[in-house]
Amino acid sequence: MPRGAQSIPAFSEGSNTGRDRRFLSLFTLVQFGNDLCGGLSGENGTCFSSAECSQRGGVSSGVCANGYGVCCIVTVSCGQTISNNNTYFVNPNYPSTFDATESCQLTILKSHPQVCQFRLDFLQFKLRGPETINHVCTSDQFIASGSNPVPTICGNNNGNHMYIDAGIGQTNPVTLTFVTSGSSFARSWKVRISQIPCNSPAKADEGCLQFYTGVSGQIKSFNYDAINGLQLSNQDYSICIRMERNFCGVQYMSCQESLSTTDVLAPGVSQMIPKNGFSLTGNTQATQIASMTGAACQTDWLMIPCVLNLNRLGNIGIACVDRICGGTFAAESQSLNSSSVISTVKPFRLVFHTDSTEAPNDVSNRGFCLNYVQQPCTTKL
Repeated sequence: MPRGAQSIPAFSEGSNTGRDRRFLSLFTLVQFGNDLCGGLSGENGTCFSSAECSQRGGVSSGVCANGYGVCCIVTVSCGQTISNNNTYFVNPNYPSTFDATESCQLTILKSHPQVCQFRLDFLQFKLRGPETINHVCTSDQFIASGSNPVPTICGNNNGNHMYIDAGIGQTNPVTLTFVTSGSSFARSWKVRISQIPCNSPAKADEGCLQFYTGVSGQIKSFNYDAINGLQLSNQDYSICIRMERNFCGVQYMSCQESLSTTDVLAPGVSQMIPKNGFSLTGNTQATQIASMTGAACQTDWLMIPCVLNLNRLGNIGIACVDRICGGTFAAESQSLNSSSVISTVKPFRLVFHTDSTEAPNDVSNRGFCLNYVQQPCTTKL
């Protein structure tokens, strides 16, 4: 019997007629593909027969294939190897938090030779953050190895994601590792692992660690948080946005924080913070600093090819820039006002880079949070 198939008895109408027949067809073979399905809990699963779901260590969460299959949810933790689509990788003792020293590894294999990428969705991701001097992940780390270069990350990354190259051929295992050091910290993670076929519209462009689809969305650097986040050191990766049909450019705006200029962190303790969701270079501990662009961005930067402030679009003699840094998001140096910027370079790709040093010149930078909106080709760009 083929995988993903189940035998269902075929009964005739009327019991007497059924007895008189000679049971020429006792069973009808019902087949279904191992497709994506939605479980009763809201999690994504894969449509399997009940028996195959049990063999894979999954849990049935509703039915699929017109009731002949089950939506199988597979959840794994440390020391396992998987080849299922839509698998959930969780911390030990999940859903409780985890507080121990551990190197928790998961090995991923392709479910099919035509899988090109693995997408990791960080549904929950809370590790100890970087040390506060140079923002290096020293205590806790998330590491992806066996594929394209992936920066080490830590901290709070709920809702973020990564694309990992699956390599050529069937035998190219990728290892995900959560390294945790020390106690007295409530860690938790739940990572959904999706296998992306080579011909899928969800497949990221070559070299993209992150890939966004849709006309609008929000992009955050790893460990970004409006209050307690710190930008991570040693980051160097591309962020790509799929160009939707009939759209020719992208407008970017820094996220507006719902915080006052002075944020009270504790009784009697105040701290000045930037007014916008962008701080990559400079000492932002005491005040907001101005934007910097181009050659002024030598250590940390966000590169958006040939970007202009939106209000400068179409002005003759205004040059575009590629790098933006500082404490304000704008395509003009020395601006203290966050701006909407626009780029029409295709494909739509950003590059985020940070070095290994923050102190003594760069203090309390948090990274970036940007909202983007693709611009129609009919707009005067």
